[in-house]
Amino acid sequence: MQIQTRSFKFSNAAMIPKVDRTFSDLIRHLICLVLTVVIIQLSAAAQAQLAANATFTRADTLRGMLTPMRSCYDVKFYELELRVDVKRRFITGNNGIYFEAVQNFDSLQIDLTQKFKIEKITYQGSELIYRRDLNAVIVKFPETQFKGSKGIIRCYYSGAPIVAKSPPWDGGFVWKKDANNKDWVGVACEGAGASTWWPCKDHLSDEPDSMAISFIVPSDLVCVSNGNLRGVEKYEDGTTKWNWFVSYPINNYNVTLNLADYSHFEDLYLEDRDTLNLDYYVLAANIGQAKSHFSQVKPMLACFEEYFGPYPFMDDGFALVETNYWGMEHQGAIAYGNNYENNKSGFDYIIIHESAHEWWGNNISCADMADLWIHESFATYAEALYVECMQGKQAAIDYLVSQKWQITDAYPIIGPYNVNYQGAKQDNDLYYKGSWMLHTFRNVLADDTLFFKIIKGIQEHFRHSTVTTDLIVEYINEQAGKDFTPFFDQYLRHASPPVLEYRIEKKGTDAKLEYRWNVAVNNFAMPVEVTSSYDYSFGKQNKTYVRISPTKEWQTILLPGLKPENFDVNTDMYYVKKKLIR
Repeated sequence: MQIQTRSFKFSNAAMIPKVDRTFSDLIRHLICLVLTVVIIQLSAAAQAQLAANATFTRADTLRGMLTPMRSCYDVKFYELELRVDVKRRFITGNNGIYFEAVQNFDSLQIDLTQKFKIEKITYQGSELIYRRDLNAVIVKFPETQFKGSKGIIRCYYSGAPIVAKSPPWDGGFVWKKDANNKDWVGVACEGAGASTWWPCKDHLSDEPDSMAISFIVPSDLVCVSNGNLRGVEKYEDGTTKWNWFVSYPINNYNVTLNLADYSHFEDLYLEDRDTLNLDYYVLAANIGQAKSHFSQVKPMLACFEEYFGPYPFMDDGFALVETNYWGMEHQGAIAYGNNYENNKSGFDYIIIHESAHEWWGNNISCADMADLWIHESFATYAEALYVECMQGKQAAIDYLVSQKWQITDAYPIIGPYNVNYQGAKQDNDLYYKGSWMLHTFRNVLADDTLFFKIIKGIQEHFRHSTVTTDLIVEYINEQAGKDFTPFFDQYLRHASPPVLEYRIEKKGTDAKLEYRWNVAVNNFAMPVEVTSSYDYSFGKQNKTYVRISPTKEWQTILLPGLKPENFDVNTDMYYVKKKLIR
């Protein structure tokens, strides 16, 4: 998902900041900031837990923790069927949860927001006993489910789903009308979770191998969901059933519903020897504009194929669906709501960013929201790579520099685990700082062949699976032949980036430079480029750089012919800070 461009503000309720915060909210956040300064030398885990203690509840733990009643079973398949009453803004339906026991159990947890009434939960034709614990539903079996056994429970429910106040930054349904007063319905639930509208095991670590999705909706609307459309059934009551099928693993928040007066057009993209179906669903009035604007898709797919490898969901195809909110990376049915606008770099970044999630977020998905940087940092850097692919490397650097001002360095990118941590509510850093971390890592390697081999390798090695930060870093270390754990720990688990502390003085016609890294992580060593010569002519600064390798210990180098006042760090290639020590 793409974060909104904004200045940093605190918000507990949504990714868009609220201006009507209470006085107690402000005091609490000020205290948190003061404490952050005080404990700067504490471990990143301790810093993250400080934020957790200030904001998280039992409901967050029930959503975010892989408890024994969740880890005891593995979801194999979902079979979701919903009737959508648009006039009443009400849904009724059921979800079949096909599972395999990973260990012996007699109770398991599924999740469904308390706004819904559970009619019944069945197993082998009989109703099961269940109890609610906030938004968790604890289901009791009449006998032990033994390891390796398989079964199906089906949860029947109904109710008025949560309405998203500011989609996609908070979760729920979006009920709107188009310009012709036709109903236009969507849903987005990345942070809040799929259990805001359908019952499931709502933990990112467990994805079904495939999924059947059916919606019964008014017949004057087109229904678009994930995967392939397998059939349409019209009923005499003025409704139509749309049957969709996803043939790959899918994370819960990517399951989607789109209802509108859509027009559909299609195309084909040739990928090596295979053919990818491209489907576009847009409001009928916009079809001409869409056909022109969506011409960006094929070049984008070619760029991403070059950098990341083949499109991960060939059998399900690729689709853009016009939505009544900005955008979302719904697998195989990318939500698009950017009004057919290109940015200053000449492309529609919603198309590029959200489509990049097909690789980073959908093909490989984080197992805990605390690791959401794996989705957002890579997808944000993918924007720059697209610019590099289409316009060249300098244009990509300029694009990255244009985003840097949005970095706050206020919180670690990785937050607390097991509490459904939504870091994007705090600031933009898992997007832009994470992107700059990847750009920095690329320049630390100083070997594009190796860098892109690693990036492609991550996609292939972890194909269609959930991952953690530790797994990603371990893979990078193996492929690079060097331990980059301290590098990623500093950028991901601490709020501050590396700070190059230096002393510099004139020595004849040269400059004597003393330097070291000020970082929280032990064994941190990272090369960086600093000015070796400087010239200003014809109204332009001309700098050349030399690569140095600072550690946490002071080192000294002589920079021939450089005036101390012209010393600088190559911040076009590295996200670091510098500090003159006098």
